[in-house]
Amino acid sequence: MLFHICTDQEWQRARVAGSYLAEALTQDGFVHCSDPGTVHLPANRLYAGRNDLVLLQIDPARVSVPVKWEPGLDEDPAGPWFPHIYGEINLDAVVAVHPFVLNQGGRFTPVQPDLTPPA
Repeated sequence: MLFHICTDQEWQRARVAGSYLAEALTQDGFVHCSDPGTVHLPANRLYAGRNDLVLLQIDPARVSVPVKWEPGLDEDPAGPWFPHIYGEINLDAVVAVHPFVLNQGGRFTPVQPDLTPPA
């Protein structure tokens, strides 16, 4: 499973539109995603302190556009690799939506093995 971080408002707009169009697709050419063990890394770097986020749980086998695993940082190919989705995300590929909440220390943590984010 893959995870994409967005706001609940962005997800609600996608439900009305019929597909999810991330702002990053226009800017970077792909939608940034993570696996359960790395989703907290971009969350803590980019969304520190936010309490309006959800995690889209995405089945890569259902995504109708290319999904590629690529280095998170081009200058560090030995670092973690992240899945990138090269197009709008069809809604039937989103198998669940989870609230993405900060832990008691005010940080995001990896998603637990049962595929739900910790409270």
